[in-house]
Amino acid sequence: MGFSDGFFKKIEKKTKVDKDTIISLANKLQNGNMKNEETLKEVIGTLSEMTGRTVSKEQQEKIINAVVNDKVP
Repeated sequence: MGFSDGFFKKIEKKTKVDKDTIISLANKLQNGNMKNEETLKEVIGTLSEMTGRTVSKEQQEKIINAVVNDKVP
């Protein structure tokens, strides 16, 4: 299913996140190995940038450990 540019423009206006960033994140989530620490670090970094929130190394490690050890539903 494809999305129109108008759809992405609405999202960008509302969230300040551009189409390329959304597609890049979607590809990482769809194609990436979510048990791979490097993939998880990339996803966490992208989400951090998108939301404007800082994720400390400790928080990042806790998230990665939770995902890798199947502690996330």
